[in-house]
Amino acid sequence: MAQLSDDCFTFAGPLLSVEAAQALIAERVPPLGGEERVALSAALGRVLARELRAALPLPPFGNSAVDGYALRHADLGAGPTALRLAGRVAAGQEPRPLPPGAAARIFTGAPLPPGADTVLMQEDAALRPAAGEVLIPPGLRPGANVRPAGEDVRQGAVALPAGRRLRAPEIGLAAALGCASLAVTPRLRVGVFSTGDELAVPGQALGPAQAYDSNRFTLLALLAGLPVEAVDLGILPDRAAESAAALRAASASHDLLLTSGGVSVGEEDHMRAAIEQDGRLVFWRLAVKPGRPAALGVVGGTPVLGLPGNPVAAVVAFLHLARPLVLRLAGAAPEPLPRFSAEAGFAARKKPGRREYLRVRLRPAGLLPVAERIEQEGAALLSSLAASDAFAELPEALGEVRPGDTVQVLPFAALF
Repeated sequence: MAQLSDDCFTFAGPLLSVEAAQALIAERVPPLGGEERVALSAALGRVLARELRAALPLPPFGNSAVDGYALRHADLGAGPTALRLAGRVAAGQEPRPLPPGAAARIFTGAPLPPGADTVLMQEDAALRPAAGEVLIPPGLRPGANVRPAGEDVRQGAVALPAGRRLRAPEIGLAAALGCASLAVTPRLRVGVFSTGDELAVPGQALGPAQAYDSNRFTLLALLAGLPVEAVDLGILPDRAAESAAALRAASASHDLLLTSGGVSVGEEDHMRAAIEQDGRLVFWRLAVKPGRPAALGVVGGTPVLGLPGNPVAAVVAFLHLARPLVLRLAGAAPEPLPRFSAEAGFAARKKPGRREYLRVRLRPAGLLPVAERIEQEGAALLSSLAASDAFAELPEALGEVRPGDTVQVLPFAALF
């Protein structure tokens, strides 16, 4: 389990920029460490615990990149050259040495015969069946259409660095290098609470002043894309003492605790007090909209991240705080949120000094897609997230966006 000191952050300011909050996490939260071996089939999404060095070159032998004819470039003259046909090499076959003045029929992926150093594409060859020859046109460069041994990865080179999150390409590369399993960091155990007497569990009957809890399920779904074991810890009541006891108990068996709601300034917002009862509040409030009421603390050596109660704000705060915190604890290399440029199809004004995120749909157009703003943008409107394709990011220094301006967007397809 995580064991952070209560004063590991020691930040003395009431409002943090996104970058400052992430810098605190990167500088002062140590990775949990440890490793375990898992089969390649179970490695997707895990974090590589140690660098992977190539035990063999990739490809392991020189081979043909095309179907054609393997030959010695030194046998070619200034004009068309007739070479006698000697042998046939298919993928998976061990070739015989190529005699001087000869060419061997070869297929894609087949190993080059000893002595051969160049391959002519079959489309460029002129066969002379009666003479048992192939005519090689002039101008073929040495080494053409050959994949040398180690062209992809040299033997002994670092094929994958420690801290890399394993996607399909990394797993394929490990397989190509002959690895049946990989050393990865253990999955984090992340507990997820919702807070509030007004919340009911979906499937149960609603009370007269209740709504169904959605944040917990949104957060569990977001965590599913990260190297964690996410644990549903239910709903905390609007009572500081009971919430503090639940945090204290959960901190002993989890590496990170996430809560949503109860971190604002209302009289019924008890999460800050619950964190401070047995631990320390690290920071509270971000210079971001939506998502400002977010709190990070430490209870029993375990980080506790209190996210806003409004669903959209909870998602924004998760992306900027929970995601980098999980990756840091898991020993993963930093992964900036994916962004690309789009043309603003809307006008907007904002207060300088804070970052804002607008929900947008993306419409294909010209060189850049057009980002069209969702009309209803309240931070509590889950349907606006479901109707959007991305967040348009308006940086702190920006005060106004006009139609046609270039904006950065965070695509949901790469985030959720």
